[in-house]
Amino acid sequence: MTSAADDIATARRVLATEAEGLEALAASLGAEFLAAIRLLETAKGRVVVTGMGKSGHVARKIAATMASTGRTAFYIHPAEASHGDLGMVTADDAVVALSNSGETPELGDILAYTRRFDIPLIGITARAGSTLATTADVALVLPPIPEACPMGLAPTTSTTMMLALGDALAVTLLERKGFTAADFKVFHPGGKLGQRLLKVADIMHGADQLPLVALDASMAEVLLVMTARSLGCAGVVAADGTLAGIVTDGDLRRHMRPDLLTLSAADAMTRGPKTIPPNLLAAEALRIMNTKAITSLFVVGSDGRPVGALHVHDCLRAGVA
Repeated sequence: MTSAADDIATARRVLATEAEGLEALAASLGAEFLAAIRLLETAKGRVVVTGMGKSGHVARKIAATMASTGRTAFYIHPAEASHGDLGMVTADDAVVALSNSGETPELGDILAYTRRFDIPLIGITARAGSTLATTADVALVLPPIPEACPMGLAPTTSTTMMLALGDALAVTLLERKGFTAADFKVFHPGGKLGQRLLKVADIMHGADQLPLVALDASMAEVLLVMTARSLGCAGVVAADGTLAGIVTDGDLRRHMRPDLLTLSAADAMTRGPKTIPPNLLAAEALRIMNTKAITSLFVVGSDGRPVGALHVHDCLRAGVA
């Protein structure tokens, strides 16, 4: 039975071996990688990623990463491809095939199909002289780093390099395309990623819900508007519609005196309030509210006119934290 120290040593050896593989892979990138990028970028159709066994699991992840970063892609099982799913692959597509040995029998039909219909083929393999490498239009050959398994059999280092190489392809394509956070949000509307990428405009109260009053409005009118809109404040707008100030619960307390209701909005408001644009990330708006110790922010357009309002509760309901 091994000791705890032995177990830690084994884990560290695995990680060190796989890290060595990644360093060697990074150093090996060159003309073939650039050729693969050109094929993937210029293909009019989808990127079809395929592989068997552990390579198949990696292929699924590569396809998912590409699809979520703006390059339409899907995984096809090579055995299922031989039984009809080849009909999913068109002449406009590009195929990425993964096989450590480069001799996976199940890939035979899909390789032949790409050659028959002149479909661009990128092979990712550890053997330069393999069937996959010599058949492919572009062969991305993994460096000869041993598997982390002590028997050298279990796919470990090789699959780590394949996965990282897929990430390198996807991110390079992403940057060449100019893919933005806004684009990313389109493909990630749910979960924590979607919440982090929400814009203020996605969750704010719209223009028809704003508590707005004129500069000369009486405090009685201000109180009625604040109560009706339930945002804990009222925006004070100038004659040209721009936001001149804000009246908050704190302003009311500071002006609490017998003649409060005789004051105008201009008398009680805080001038030059903090505002935000509608395209700001909601997470950034929440940070501003926390930093300023305020619960609401008016959203203004480029012309200085209010187009919305955001309350801290809007952020919490949307899961922005």
